[in-house]
Amino acid sequence: MNQSDYPLSEVPQSARRGLLPMAFVLLGFTFFTATMWAGGTLGKAFSFSELLWVILLGNFLLGAYASVLAYIAFKSGLNSVLMGRYCFGEVGSKLSDFVLGFTQIGWYAWGTATLAIVLVKVTGITESWQTPLMILFGMAFCITAMIGFKGMEILSRFAVPLMLIFILISLYTGLVDVGGMAGLLNIETTESLSFTAAVTIVIGTFISGGTQATNWSRFANSGKVAIIATMAAFFIGNGLMVLTGALGTLIYQQADIVDVMLAQGFLVLAVLMLFMNIWTTQDNTIYNFAVAGCNLLRTDKRRTVTVVGAAIGTLLAVFGMYNFLIPFLVLLGTFIPPIGGIIMADFWIRHKGQYPSLANSQLAAFHWPGIVAYAIASAAAYASPVMPPVVGVISAILIYAVLTMITQNQPKAAIKHS
Repeated sequence: MNQSDYPLSEVPQSARRGLLPMAFVLLGFTFFTATMWAGGTLGKAFSFSELLWVILLGNFLLGAYASVLAYIAFKSGLNSVLMGRYCFGEVGSKLSDFVLGFTQIGWYAWGTATLAIVLVKVTGITESWQTPLMILFGMAFCITAMIGFKGMEILSRFAVPLMLIFILISLYTGLVDVGGMAGLLNIETTESLSFTAAVTIVIGTFISGGTQATNWSRFANSGKVAIIATMAAFFIGNGLMVLTGALGTLIYQQADIVDVMLAQGFLVLAVLMLFMNIWTTQDNTIYNFAVAGCNLLRTDKRRTVTVVGAAIGTLLAVFGMYNFLIPFLVLLGTFIPPIGGIIMADFWIRHKGQYPSLANSQLAAFHWPGIVAYAIASAAAYASPVMPPVVGVISAILIYAVLTMITQNQPKAAIKHS
């Protein structure tokens, strides 16, 4: 734990990493059980061939969005909350810190509670163990996040290949149980869902995570590494999670891979999958919270913020508040994508692809074009009946571009003079 992971500054070239470390960490992030539930919704409404088109298009759009942000993170060495200072101002950026940080602590509570509840159910131990297990897992999950990028990389190097093997074993078993491809293609759908609504669900599974994946893509040692690792995670990895949930629902009426593996008789593999699936996302989640918290409080005590965040998330889990947070967290997913759109427009249009040094910049307290564009784009996304995340991103880019042209005589960032 001898590095802070640069919570308030650019990542220097000496700390940049190659493709494998980047891919393992990002894949560990997107291998998430909640994504499979979204796949389960699709599995009830589409034939297998239609399902593939939905998954391919939705995850391609998701991967493209995350990859653009990943490239900006590589170029600047900054994560989304630090970029927010240029987009929204020194004080204005605290809004995005809160929105991004709150969603992560909420999902941390959900993941902690889910593991404890499912483990009690699977092992058959008494329910009185749920609270102690929530406390144990809630504080244990943050250890790799406290270490930082290196800690999460070590865990993911071990967990990601094993999870991939377990998923492939389960998918193969399911294909055999249903009677091969012929049997899979003959399954009739039980619900209806429009194609655009389905694509929206796929994009919504992880677009908030894609906005914050810059926390790791800023460590990439090249633009190619940043883009390939991000596409591997958000196009292939997230796509695999959606597909797994959809097939589990089609064959076993269970979206979660753990429930499917239990139905298939793989008890030990199911427990291992549960642990690795939750942990590799939980440490990324609490790391995201810590980075947002550091920018909000302007402190470089990332490990301290990590522990405090884990404690808050654990308390939310213990007192059952995670149940009430889920609808709100899903709603916040509508208000996060516009932040990514504004970051893109600010970097390419206002700053011409090159941020000035953060330490040497004198930024305004509030950058009103960013704040106004965010408010309008968020309202547009919330009101949109079709693909709210996409509407939010595109609206944010267009509105910010127009406001930037109107106010183009304003300085981008004043340079501090020593």
